[in-house]
Amino acid sequence: MKNLQSKIASLNWDSITESMHERGFALIPKLLEDEQCETLKTAYSNPALYRKTVVMERYRFGLGEYKYFNYPLPELIQTIRTSVYPKLAPIANAWMKALNIITLFPKTHEELLEQCHQNEQLKATVLILKYGKGGHNTLHQDLYGDVYFPIQTVLFLNEPDEDFKGGEFVLTQQTPRAQSKAIVLQPRKGDMLVFTTNFRPIKGTKGYYRVNMKHGVSEIHEGERHTLGIIFHDALS
Repeated sequence: MKNLQSKIASLNWDSITESMHERGFALIPKLLEDEQCETLKTAYSNPALYRKTVVMERYRFGLGEYKYFNYPLPELIQTIRTSVYPKLAPIANAWMKALNIITLFPKTHEELLEQCHQNEQLKATVLILKYGKGGHNTLHQDLYGDVYFPIQTVLFLNEPDEDFKGGEFVLTQQTPRAQSKAIVLQPRKGDMLVFTTNFRPIKGTKGYYRVNMKHGVSEIHEGERHTLGIIFHDALS
């Protein structure tokens, strides 16, 4: 996976950082090759890779299904998780400082997992999601425990308008004492979206203030849609 590591290292992280500060998300085109996307989709049917399957309708999360990977993670996923995290930690720390939150995230992903494990958060949170016609995901945040990293990523494994129609990725931003803002995105196959897990700072006239954000998926009208969600902290269960 050295090629993928090199690809991640060579991304324009200054531009990504700027987008995260300004908008709370950044889109990175074509991080994965088509073959890598197909490998991940094919692996969906291999039960040995997963620790838990969730049928979303049972919990009113939406309509679809997702599976949590078990440790050890597939090499491709492990590479992304450990290579991307150090690039995002400075962004997360800048947000904490701006909002006067006394939290300092470590430089390496291994150190973050050590913090999770000290809090009994031992379960892998990387998941793969599958939606068919009518599938959708209600607005939510992925926290999983007291120790959580405020930024996550999702990788898109199907081509919109070819493999499926509809199924846009939706972010909502709730500014205090104001109406919510919706952001609708339709990344292409192989793209990676980086976005805030639950909140981000926005600069106002009297300094920075916190805005809460949620994410979800609009209804799929035709076809099948798969995504890979990479959350950097571990879960209690």
